Amino acid sequence: MFVDKAKIYIKAGDGGDGAVSFHREKYVAAGGPDGGDGGKGGDVIFKVDDNISNLIDFSYKKKYVAEKGQNGSAKNSYGRSADDLIIRVPRGTVVKDADTGRILADMSSDEPVIVAHGGKGGRGNAHFATATRQIPKFAKPGFRGEEFNISLELKLLADVGLVGFPNVGKSTLISVVSAAKPKIANYHFTTLTPVLGVVKVGEERSFVMADIPGLIEGASEGIGLGHEFLRHVERCRLIVHVVDVSGIEGRDPIEDFETINKELAGFSEELAEAPQIVAANKSDMAQPEQIERFKEYISKLGLPFYEISAATTQGTQELIYGINEKLAELPPVKRFEAQPLTREEIEEKRSTKKRDFTVTVEDGVYFVEADWLYDILRVADMDDYSSLQYFQNVLVSSGIIRKLEAMGIQEGDTVAVFDFEFEYIP
Repeated sequence: MFVDKAKIYIKAGDGGDGAVSFHREKYVAAGGPDGGDGGKGGDVIFKVDDNISNLIDFSYKKKYVAEKGQNGSAKNSYGRSADDLIIRVPRGTVVKDADTGRILADMSSDEPVIVAHGGKGGRGNAHFATATRQIPKFAKPGFRGEEFNISLELKLLADVGLVGFPNVGKSTLISVVSAAKPKIANYHFTTLTPVLGVVKVGEERSFVMADIPGLIEGASEGIGLGHEFLRHVERCRLIVHVVDVSGIEGRDPIEDFETINKELAGFSEELAEAPQIVAANKSDMAQPEQIERFKEYISKLGLPFYEISAATTQGTQELIYGINEKLAELPPVKRFEAQPLTREEIEEKRSTKKRDFTVTVEDGVYFVEADWLYDILRVADMDDYSSLQYFQNVLVSSGIIRKLEAMGIQEGDTVAVFDFEFEYIP
């Protein structure tokens, strides 16, 4: 089964929490705070694996979460940073943010790419000691790791893409010019998945050819198999348009040629403008006037024309040399540029994620809901004055107090944050 699209969820590891600890040593009456910092959470890293040919593994596993960093501990001991999570994908996979469509990485090279960064570790209470606050009983929680809904699309890395109607001889052509062994039969849609073959031109020269499943009219709108695989032509430097010049199936080669180009344009304007070579296949079964008529039409378009018979290998060597010469004039295989977040977007994302909250009133109780407050409550000692003071500063700086006042809160009213309740005192 060939799978070239998948959606998964990834989350980098959260940072470890800072520790609340105090120095304990014989003959030392009042040791100061010595809580260490938490370790960094693991990154989610994508890496190319040439032993993987499609995305079928992601049909069974949809969630990938990296480990959390270790919490800090006493004696200013730092927590251990978590191991990174490596996700292996086939070469040519484009990684996108499924929610925005933004390209996060194009896995076309051997260079690993960090797609989701792990959170930094929280600071231990040793960092919060001051002349007036000598025994802080709170620490900072670890920062949360980045998380994304990811869409994966495999766009094959090929120099040449064979396009054309079903049963025009594309599979036969790639089988005789390369070591690829596609399934070949005399019926439509024999090729159900793209097939790659390496074509050797000389001792040190070669190129990669892709046999794309046959297109039909309406393919760009989702009819037939073509729509599913047109994405694999996007990277190709050169399109070889294979046409059945014999008309043995009752179709006109000129109409076939125009129909396929229309489908390419319907899928992508860039594809419509890609360089093309035309291979008039099954010429051994065509009448001379049929070949001449089609050749004259293609010549007027200014496209290179090759008369071939893939079944008998007639003209295939000349076609290969022509393809190789054309490729020498063209830029390398297309790479999709990653679109990293701008500084402003990063700040906005961080601000939104950290400061989002809602306040509701039920039976005179003001309920504050904010996921980020849970981490702060988790590492704070609410029986300690300095911890309460720190928590109050967070409520003020985040705008929660201002929101409560705007909603008409009065002195003595109850505020509930998760399981923690306190009376409002202006």
